[in-house]
Amino acid sequence: MGVRPRDGPEDDPGREDGRVIGAIAAGLRDAEPAAVPGRLCAVAVALLPVDGASVSLRGDGMPVHLGASGPRAARLAQLQATLGDGPCHHVLEAGAPVLARDLADAGCADRWPVFAQQAIGAGVRAVYGLPLGSGPVCVGTLDLYRDTPGGLTDGQLRVARLVAGVMTVALVDLPYDLQGDEPWLSGLAADHDRVHQAVGMIMAQLGVGADEALARLRADAFAHDRTALEVALDVVAHRRRFDTP
Repeated sequence: MGVRPRDGPEDDPGREDGRVIGAIAAGLRDAEPAAVPGRLCAVAVALLPVDGASVSLRGDGMPVHLGASGPRAARLAQLQATLGDGPCHHVLEAGAPVLARDLADAGCADRWPVFAQQAIGAGVRAVYGLPLGSGPVCVGTLDLYRDTPGGLTDGQLRVARLVAGVMTVALVDLPYDLQGDEPWLSGLAADHDRVHQAVGMIMAQLGVGADEALARLRADAFAHDRTALEVALDVVAHRRRFDTP
């Protein structure tokens, strides 16, 4: 792997694409279906001038985190899901890339005030979100994180789109786990299922609807500097109730 794309007038896009596809193929060699999202995130980090990557699937109420290149990238994906805000959400709404060159800029701070602050606190200065699919058929996002501000060149953005395209195909064309009869995404989406279970329990505890219960869950997570998943796991395990002080 480790094939960083060159960018310049002398480059042959076709040959560059071939090198990138070769790196993707090497990164996915012998991968079980459930490992594909994480492997592709690692490939993206190897190919591009970024320090982390995560992939999320469009979900009911919250994006479903599927994989990441490492713990920090996974945490940032969970942070966006918890806040209900950030580049990932704008990509899902628009079905188009969102390229935040510097989260410290006033434009980013105004657009995602809490996420920008939290991401900068984690050492991230730039985020590039790419749709998996486009427009009404956007099924998720590939989010790339960088520790220094700056943008992607046209060649680098082309590489990022190639990785996102392969990710999209993987999500659509790998319906079953090779080890059994269950859909291959079922294990990856288990955490999301816990969030839905917790939302149902909060609805019962407070007598509120699903949207209000999810908002309460997110607010509690934010107030205690946790992710929605962490709070949800406490709710499901009966360590946290919302109908008591």
